[in-house]
Amino acid sequence: MGNVRRGDIRTALFAFLLERQGHGYEVMQYVQEKTKGAWRPSAGSIYPALQQLEDEGLVRSGEEEGRRVYQLTPAGRKEAKARVADRGLPWDRILEEPEEIAHMRRAVAELESAATEVLKLGGSTKINRAVEIVRDARKRLYGLLTED
Repeated sequence: MGNVRRGDIRTALFAFLLERQGHGYEVMQYVQEKTKGAWRPSAGSIYPALQQLEDEGLVRSGEEEGRRVYQLTPAGRKEAKARVADRGLPWDRILEEPEEIAHMRRAVAELESAATEVLKLGGSTKINRAVEIVRDARKRLYGLLTED
């Protein structure tokens, strides 16, 4: 997503954990809700960032109902408040985008979601067809740029 900046994952994690403790999937849902679907962070970005915060002593984790749940340490709470005050909330900036940009970002996120489902459930033939569809869409988008 183009409007997400370096460090926004960390800020989003802090914002979530200032409100409540939780697990990584809850953070992903939280960010998606806060951005009205414009930003959908992946597990591949959330969990390493949580681990980094834990390594830095800013977050601690424990097991709850079979899930790893994270919460801020006292040092983490102080750091989180300072970071959010300094940088602001990433979704405030993201939601300031013009409506057509937000629509495009949502459409791309929806396409990614559909492609992920095809990968999970589609089988080889459907995955190969999906690749063709995505490549055709890419070519058509570039074609828009050559129109007058």
